[in-house]
Amino acid sequence: MGIETQLRRAITVFRFVSLGYPVVMCAVLYEHLAQPLVAPALVAGMAVWTAAASGSYVKHGFLRSIMYTDLAVTAGAVVASTWALALTDRSVPISVGPWLAGAVLIWAVAGGRRRGVIAGAVVAAFGMAFRGGPTEHTFSEAILLILTGLMVGHFTRLGVEAEQRLREAAARSAANRERERLARDIHDSVLQVLALVQRRGNAIGGEAAELGRLAGEQEAALRSLISSDSYRHPFDGQRDVRELLGRLAGDAVTVAAPAAPVRLPSRTAGQLAAAVTSALDNVRDHCPDGTRAWLLLEDQSDEVAVTVRDNGTGIEPGRLTEAAADGRLGVAQSIEGRIRELGGKTIITSTPDQGTEVEMRVPRPRRKAGSNGDARRDR
Repeated sequence: MGIETQLRRAITVFRFVSLGYPVVMCAVLYEHLAQPLVAPALVAGMAVWTAAASGSYVKHGFLRSIMYTDLAVTAGAVVASTWALALTDRSVPISVGPWLAGAVLIWAVAGGRRRGVIAGAVVAAFGMAFRGGPTEHTFSEAILLILTGLMVGHFTRLGVEAEQRLREAAARSAANRERERLARDIHDSVLQVLALVQRRGNAIGGEAAELGRLAGEQEAALRSLISSDSYRHPFDGQRDVRELLGRLAGDAVTVAAPAAPVRLPSRTAGQLAAAVTSALDNVRDHCPDGTRAWLLLEDQSDEVAVTVRDNGTGIEPGRLTEAAADGRLGVAQSIEGRIRELGGKTIITSTPDQGTEVEMRVPRPRRKAGSNGDARRDR
């Protein structure tokens, strides 16, 4: 149960309890009421609306339409009270009391300090306008309502942020435990097998030596993976592309990247790294032994670019189109398809006997505006 849900329930209890004030005051001063039949009807209407609004908040959350209606009903209750709760022997009618703060609390929890203050000011303005002007009583009531909106909105923001940090810490802790378990299993099995293949392949020589070399590269990449910070300490849905590509470095692959982390959402970073890996696989599979590859990572303001260049034999004109027509979709799907799904573009430049250059550009996702979460963060 989140902090906002708990606060919403607490406010519901407060609103029903605060109805006791006008009920008790009407009972005590019933003989002095100018409208003895209308006053109970007003209090009953306030109770019905409190139940309806509270049920809507529980079922649908903080819908703006309900929040605006709630604020309007609260202001209307202030106006109605000047007539329905008027006393025959007093100039100032009975106040609906702390029930006024219910809508202000809802606005503060849902919208933060700014909206809490606005709601408090609106209710206070109606109180001053229809309850005798800016008197000592209405002025004090206005200060309390505005401060209520301000402080509740502020502490709600702090609570939501603390809850989010706690949730992320718990997720990191669980992920770290699972990664440590996997790292132990990998070390006890896969890494030892790869090391054995490398040693035996080098001892046998020939084609087995090439197999041993590949096993050695995979062992180094796997060790780098399970010892990297991003593997052991993931962070709120983003990954460092620089570190993902760094695992691909080896004897035949050189990686050049910025000094600062290049962060992208986890899925985007993973798909980009997979596309780059596919490009390197093509170099290994289709280029002669000894072909080298270079990776260049560039962090630009609105996009991230990765260029894979090799000094292999290049690609004959029309070969990629011909391969796609024959159903060999390695480049079309593994590279271009991945980048296209991320909203980016791929540029392949190749000259026979002069190597190939694959440039992949991925846009940075724009932060969505207008959601309730964003609205709450504008406090």
